[in-house]
Amino acid sequence: MESALSRRLPLAAFAWENLTRAKARTVLAMAGITIGVVALASLGMFGAAFEQSQLNTVDDVTQTVWVTPGDDAEFQQFQRDHVDRIEQSTDDPVYTLKTAHAEVTGLRESTDASVHGLSDPRSFVTVRDGRLPSAWRSGAAVGPELADTLDVGVGDSVTVDGETHRVVAVLESTGRSSLVQTDDAVLLPQSQVETGGYSTVMVRADSPAAAFETSDELDARLNGRKEVYAVQDAESAIQRFRSQMATIDTFLLGIGGVSLLVAAVSILNVMLMSTIERKGEIGVLRAVGYRRLDVLRLLLYESMLLGVVGAVLGVGVSVLLGMLINAQLLSDPLAFTAEALTYTLLGFAFGTVASFLSGLYPAWKAANARPVEALRD
Repeated sequence: MESALSRRLPLAAFAWENLTRAKARTVLAMAGITIGVVALASLGMFGAAFEQSQLNTVDDVTQTVWVTPGDDAEFQQFQRDHVDRIEQSTDDPVYTLKTAHAEVTGLRESTDASVHGLSDPRSFVTVRDGRLPSAWRSGAAVGPELADTLDVGVGDSVTVDGETHRVVAVLESTGRSSLVQTDDAVLLPQSQVETGGYSTVMVRADSPAAAFETSDELDARLNGRKEVYAVQDAESAIQRFRSQMATIDTFLLGIGGVSLLVAAVSILNVMLMSTIERKGEIGVLRAVGYRRLDVLRLLLYESMLLGVVGAVLGVGVSVLLGMLINAQLLSDPLAFTAEALTYTLLGFAFGTVASFLSGLYPAWKAANARPVEALRD
């Protein structure tokens, strides 16, 4: 019984039948393309997921504009009137930060540490143990590394420059990319941090794009010819990070491309061997009326089928690997970005095109063989 494929595309059905006659060789050739597509697509998806995970960890930074005294300022720290001017220049929430250094003593250990006072600490830190009241007036919150160093926990006491504070919270790690790094610091109510003013004023926007606009607006409104207020955002840092990631992506795709090139050479070898072994069969085809173009199309169908089936399998395996990568880096197996999915299409396209190109020479060689010589050989 004729299949639908043989009725619509008889040469394609003939090519598939030829491939199934040498199953082991066909499977190995397809496996080469599958491995190449997996290397190209999964490495690309890994790069995209890694970039997204890094951007997710610095959301607080990318959505925040931070203002410090500029090069032309005649003061070292902001006073209340400076903060008022910043608040009047934006509609976004404004937070103030005081920073000092002090000797901090725990149960048995003592060390120098940073001491921070934030106007709304719960907007910048997460509590691991204990709690930070909304109206926080007493007690200390300790970063996780400092808590381990001093061997203190919630309910213990720490001494900061001679003043004793009860530990009300131990904080989660903020990481080194955070604007307010509290891992090895003490957080006190802002009124208890004795400094000459505020070291930094932070403005929190709704998104990174909004933060970049706010930064430009603040710079225009606060500064004239002189830079009294140094207004900074994460735009340049993000651009540098994306540039670095583009270099890494190119390197990873290069590795995947080499794998695919090896697979293409493997198909070229398989098709050449097949052409030599089937020289007599091709001569018979030519003798019974098959034109050169028909032989050319038949061999190209065979190489294309190797590539398409191998690439489809490669895309399937790549998606499964991508789900594992997403689960590890993004905590969601289905968190595929558009960029990540593009790499699967790129892998499929390269796999099929490489197979087609690999089949061109063997197909041309078979199509141009003289029928009499082919039958005689």
